[in-house]
Amino acid sequence: MTAPVRIPFPVVDEVSRHCLQEAEPETVHIEVHLPGPLDHARLRKAFLEALHRHPRILMREARGPWYRRRYEWELTPEPDVEVVSFAPPGPRALRDARVRALTHAPPLSTSPPIRLEVVDSVLLLTINHTALDGPACLRVLATAAELYGGRDNAPAAPPTRPAEPRREAPDTPAGWSPPARVAHGTPEPSPGNGLLVTELSLPHRPKGSPYTVNDQLMAATALTIAHWNREHGARPRPLRITMPVDDRPRDTTMPIGNGTRLVEVPYAPGELDVTDMPALLRRTAERTRALKSLPRPQLGHGAALLTAPWAPVTARAALTRTLRRAAAPWTSTTLLSNIGRIPYPLDFGEEAGRAHAVWFSAPARMPRGLTVTTASTAGRLHLALRWSKALLSNGDGAHLRDLFEHYLHTTEVTG
Repeated sequence: MTAPVRIPFPVVDEVSRHCLQEAEPETVHIEVHLPGPLDHARLRKAFLEALHRHPRILMREARGPWYRRRYEWELTPEPDVEVVSFAPPGPRALRDARVRALTHAPPLSTSPPIRLEVVDSVLLLTINHTALDGPACLRVLATAAELYGGRDNAPAAPPTRPAEPRREAPDTPAGWSPPARVAHGTPEPSPGNGLLVTELSLPHRPKGSPYTVNDQLMAATALTIAHWNREHGARPRPLRITMPVDDRPRDTTMPIGNGTRLVEVPYAPGELDVTDMPALLRRTAERTRALKSLPRPQLGHGAALLTAPWAPVTARAALTRTLRRAAAPWTSTTLLSNIGRIPYPLDFGEEAGRAHAVWFSAPARMPRGLTVTTASTAGRLHLALRWSKALLSNGDGAHLRDLFEHYLHTTEVTG
């Protein structure tokens, strides 16, 4: 019998594995809304075949002695568990599925570390973020849609923009002092994350503008946090917003795993001037373009040193957790993950139809405590706010949504 293929954990996976917390699971949730119902047996068959088309997703954490130097993924020929389930219909069914997505991570010990729940005509995919990220699993879901519906689900070509030379970010605020934290609202007594999803109009952007919709979303996020902190009596401090950058192809050759790299977009307090929105958007665009063009390891150079196999994983895990706690004051203020226009039709055929709304949400552990995730489908913007209940309540989330909508509208400048 052939021994299963094993793959050492990449840097991102290992750091995440070291820092797992049961109270705030590291999950990504993807929610796809379709106009019509899905056939249960047909969907199970299509999703299983999609997993085989992308075999890197069929993996589990390999067992090993405490003194091993590496965590390893073990590839499996088949899933260990039934991945697709169908929730009984009811007024709370979707809400309960969302709660499960935030509170119960698919275990790393079974292959694959994802689950797909179907609630009426909604597909809700929950991903263990230690193993996989949202764009990779969306690729698998697009393959399942094509197999289920028999229609082409190839990705649309990305928007063409002129290539720009690599450059340093201009006029960037110094990053030596700890950035602002999101001010505490009304924390809830229960552990875990809260979630709010909403649909907004895509912001208008004049043709030929030097900034993108992503830059508008970044500026709106910064202005929202600054406003929230002022309301809660926090003194002005520089903001740093983490932005994932994904350079992978979107076709069937897309590498499956955690494939984004993280950059941080800084703002000095005096730069967040809503009365001069063109200047703020131009400055944001210059910084995001420069940061995207700079080569950088996924989590920076320090993470690669931490995950080098110089000691057993148990010893390095303890060191990583200690350093993460020590670095908490320098953690970025928040994370904005803009998936952008969903590149796949996600067309499940004549009866189920084509996705008209797709939401993602990213983990929101403290000390950051708040993540903003956006995607656009069918000409609409789908916004998910996710927060640590140690920081905010549902009412706080609703207020932040209203602030974000307001400031996104203010980015619709005409000159």
